[in-house]
Amino acid sequence: MSGKTPRRPTARSTRPPAHLRGASSARGRSSAAHDLRPVSRALREFALAFPEATEDFPWGERVAKVDGKVFVFLGADPVPGGPMGLSVKLPSSRDDALDLPFARPTGYGLGKSGWVTARFGPADRPPLEILKTWITESYRAIAPMRLSAETRDSRPNSLSRRSRRERRG
Repeated sequence: MSGKTPRRPTARSTRPPAHLRGASSARGRSSAAHDLRPVSRALREFALAFPEATEDFPWGERVAKVDGKVFVFLGADPVPGGPMGLSVKLPSSRDDALDLPFARPTGYGLGKSGWVTARFGPADRPPLEILKTWITESYRAIAPMRLSAETRDSRPNSLSRRSRRERRG
């Protein structure tokens, strides 16, 4: 041995690249904690703006329902400096969503039915427009056809590029 002690890797060298750590380009350059409450409120307001959407609190967590069925699990309200998450049903864009570093199949067997959970820590900047698109797709998947059809022209199309190509044939 040369008498030197091996150098311990620094936290920086053992960290995964930024695109694998969190919300990818949605993550800010600063590691300072962000208040996720405004994002959570915006997603709640967006979900409840759909026709006949209602709010409920099963298991002490916030959900948005249509026709008595959950179309988005919004979880507990985030606290300052705390994490935030949501779960949605994505029958068309599930595979593309799961390619994102902040998304994973929803637990309790829901992931097998197309449900996806997105989680964000206080240093993340959630991609609000993507999450709104997911809520739209989830609403359309759960809502009765008469309500789902009302949103086709008024909400952005939630199909992924891959799904659009597959539909064209």
